[in-house]
Amino acid sequence: LQNYLLIATLISTSLVFACYIILMVGDTCSRATNDCELGSQCLECNSQNRCTRIQTISPISRVKDLPFNQYSWLTTHNSFAWRGVNSSIGFPILGIMNQEDSITDQLKNGVRGLTLDMNDYKDDIWLCQGPCSKYTAFLPAIYVLREVRAFLKTHPTQIITIFIEDHVTSRNGVNKVFNGAGLRRFWFPASKMPKYGGDWPTVKEMIRRNHRLIVFTSNATKEAREGIAYVWNYVVENQYGHDGMKGGSCSNRVESLPMNTTTKSLVLMNYFRNVQNSKEVCRDNSSPLISMMNMCFMVAGNRWPNYVAVDFYKRSDGGGAPDALDMANKNLLET
Repeated sequence: LQNYLLIATLISTSLVFACYIILMVGDTCSRATNDCELGSQCLECNSQNRCTRIQTISPISRVKDLPFNQYSWLTTHNSFAWRGVNSSIGFPILGIMNQEDSITDQLKNGVRGLTLDMNDYKDDIWLCQGPCSKYTAFLPAIYVLREVRAFLKTHPTQIITIFIEDHVTSRNGVNKVFNGAGLRRFWFPASKMPKYGGDWPTVKEMIRRNHRLIVFTSNATKEAREGIAYVWNYVVENQYGHDGMKGGSCSNRVESLPMNTTTKSLVLMNYFRNVQNSKEVCRDNSSPLISMMNMCFMVAGNRWPNYVAVDFYKRSDGGGAPDALDMANKNLLET
C-alpha cells in the first residue's frame, strides 16, 4: 500500500510541475494554455503553433544619454488598421487589416512608431485606407491620438513617433486634431529638429523637456505653413511593398533622397507587402527581415535603421521583429 501511495504521490507531483513548464520562444505550444515565456505568445505560424516573441526590449532602459538617432524603434504599418476594430459609422470595413491589436496594446508591447493615414471626412479628421468612404473609414483620428496621450501620460520616459500619410486639406486640420487630443504638451517642435544630418538631442534631454512626441507629415507644404515637420527633410526611407522587398537591394522610396544621404539623421526601413496574408507575414518577419536590415545597413552608408516598419508585428517563426530591433540597437548602442 505504501508503494502505491508513493507512486501516486510522484505521479501527481509530476503532473503539477508539468503544468508550470514555461515554453521558450520557438517552442511548439498550445494556444489554449499559452505557456510561453514572458514577452511571448502562442501564435500560429505556417500551420504550426509556436511561442512567438511579441515584446521589444526598450533600448532606453539601459542608456538614455545617447542622441535619439542612435536608437531603433519598432514601427507598425497602418497602425490603426487592426483586426477587431469597429467602424465608427456602422458599416463593415472593407479595407485591408495590417495589425491585430489596438494602438494601446501595440504601445504596451514596445511599438514606438505609428503610421496613420489621415483624411478630411465628415467635417473631421479620419483614419482611412485610401479615399474615405463608408466602407474604408476606420475611425476619427482623435480616438487613436487619445490612446497615444494616455500612454505618454502614464509612461513619462517613453517617446513616440507618428508618421502621417497626410491627405488633410483643411487648414490646420492636423494641428487641431492633435490639440483636441491634448498632445501639444508633448510635441517636439520642428524648429528644434536637427538639420543637415546633425545629431538629435539625447533621449534624456527629450524626456526632461517633455518633447516626447515626434510628428512627421508627408505633405511638403505643412512645415512652413503649419509647423509640422516634413518627413523627408529629416528621414531617408526605403521603398515599401513588393518592390522594396527584393533581395540584394534597398532602394529608396521615390519621395525620399537616396538611402546613403547622410544629411538626413534618421533611417526608416519598411518591410511589408502591398497585400499581406498570414503565411507570408510569418516568413517575412523572420530571417528575411534580418537579411533586409543588413542590406539596408550597407546601402544607407553603414547606418542601422532607426525605425523598422512591418505588418502584423507579432507574427514570425520565433523572435521576429523584436529580435531585429535587438540586433539594430545592439549595434547602434555600441557605435
